[in-house]
Amino acid sequence: MTQAAEPISFADQQHLVLSDVSWRFYDALLKEITGRPLRVTYNKGRIEIMSPLPKHDKWKWRIGRMIGILTLELNIPMTPLGSTPFRREDEEVGLEPDDCFYIEHAAAVHDKDRIDLPADPPPDLAVEIDITHRSVAREPIYAALGVPEIWRFDGTRLAVLALRADGKYEERPHSRAFPFLSMDEFRRYLDLMRTTDDTSDAAVPAMGPLIPERPIAPYRPIFRTDLTPLHLNVTLGPGSVPTHSEGGSSWRPISR
Repeated sequence: MTQAAEPISFADQQHLVLSDVSWRFYDALLKEITGRPLRVTYNKGRIEIMSPLPKHDKWKWRIGRMIGILTLELNIPMTPLGSTPFRREDEEVGLEPDDCFYIEHAAAVHDKDRIDLPADPPPDLAVEIDITHRSVAREPIYAALGVPEIWRFDGTRLAVLALRADGKYEERPHSRAFPFLSMDEFRRYLDLMRTTDDTSDAAVPAMGPLIPERPIAPYRPIFRTDLTPLHLNVTLGPGSVPTHSEGGSSWRPISR
């Protein structure tokens, strides 16, 4: 039986929790720390500030890359917004997802520089790397923001959580964002990544086992199919740069 990984203690992370914090303070703090590697969670006066650990960001990147490969392979429109802050002042809640994606509503936010909830739709899918203790629960905030689906990874197991009509999340066997996706196969690839270098061929999943049935909806193609592919079978020598040609590549010395 698989057991969840041991949560990381407060002592192993940068972590701060404050109470009785105004929305004005929260808003000002987000502006002050823009661009810094911090996660700020706010729920009705309680605020939590954390700095993600390397292990946290590794799994965020791995899951996000697999979602990216999936959408590219199947020509599914997708707009990734990473850890963009999402807030609703009327609900007094806000957070930055570990990662998030617009899929059904990709076109609605593709050209937007700022997301304004509830005028704009929330992300269709949020990814939570839940390997640290948190003092401010995040699922109620996601529910208040209207995020329909969360993929929660606890360091061992990936769970698919769907938002119910009563504002609670429940685990489901299939993804709403990718209903054709074999989640068992997706989890198998995550298990593989524990012992595989992230840049090896084995770390890049073949899409066949993940997709028991092709999507019925006609997705917008995003690549031209009339181009001759480039084949890069070369050995890089010191002081050389690539020159490309159809069907192959060559290398020439750098001019000095």
